Amino acid sequence: MMELVLASVYFMLPAYIANMCPVIFGKLNFPFGHSIHKKLFGAHKTYRGFYTAYIGALLALLLQLYLANQGILADYTLLDYEKISIPLYAALFGFGAITGDLIKSFFKRRLHIKPGRPWFPFDQLDFVLGAYIFLLPFFILPWQNLVTLLILTPALHFLANIIGYFLGIKKVWW
Repeated sequence: MMELVLASVYFMLPAYIANMCPVIFGKLNFPFGHSIHKKLFGAHKTYRGFYTAYIGALLALLLQLYLANQGILADYTLLDYEKISIPLYAALFGFGAITGDLIKSFFKRRLHIKPGRPWFPFDQLDFVLGAYIFLLPFFILPWQNLVTLLILTPALHFLANIIGYFLGIKKVWW
């Protein structure tokens, strides 16, 4: 069971990191912080989110490639990092995660839910589903791993929010 959990989380790590990067890089005032479309998505959804998500996913995949070359975590690897196109998969994980978040934000605004307010379980799963949908033409995740991610990600998201809140990165802990 633990192998299934670790393999699932390790697989989705680039999307997890991609999802965190816009918040982190936003605090560092990276360029292109202009809103994509305030009325549709909210003022906090920016172009910076897309390229920082790509950078985060790329760095995660490069780390995974390095670990694979060292034989580290080989029991938990679902992708063959030496055979995939790292830049392509970074785009799929990064842009997929951010697109999932953007689509969720569109519906959240339509329902008049303010930015930063919780919308369970969509706030926790939007980026995972977005990344997975983008990956589908290239890789099909075994159903057991997908179900594990759908169950585990909300708990991990909640934990990341608490850490972000205490580090001063997030304004709310939920």
